[in-house]
Amino acid sequence: MSETNKDFNQTYDAEEMTEEIESGDRPAPNVDVSADYEASKELSVSSVDQSGEGAKAAEAATAPQFKVPEAEETKTSAEPTGDPSAYKQMAGEVNSVSGSTKTDGDPVKKAMDLGTPGQS
Repeated sequence: MSETNKDFNQTYDAEEMTEEIESGDRPAPNVDVSADYEASKELSVSSVDQSGEGAKAAEAATAPQFKVPEAEETKTSAEPTGDPSAYKQMAGEVNSVSGSTKTDGDPVKKAMDLGTPGQS
C-alpha cells in the first residue's frame, strides 16, 4: 500500500468515526487525562533508577577518565600610573603566563625576504 493510500485510509477512518459519533451510532471515547498522567508517572522512572543503582551507574558513566590538574590563578593588578612602560611590562607578564611566544622583527618583512610562493 502506498503512503498516499495509507494516509487517505487513516483520514477516511477518522472522518467516518467522527460522523458516527455525531450521529449517535458510536459512543464518544472517554478520556481521563489525570488517570493517564498518573499512570505515565509509573512508567517514567525505570526500575534501575528506583533501586538507586541508576545513580551509581550515572556516576560511573560520567566520572572523569583522566586526572584534571587544578587551575592556577594568576593575579595581576595594574595601578594607574599613566606610564606606557608599565603597560608594556604588564602585557609581557600576561603573555608569559599564557604561554605565547615573542616574535622578533616584522613578520611582513620576513615574508618578503623569503620570496614569493611558487618560486624556488
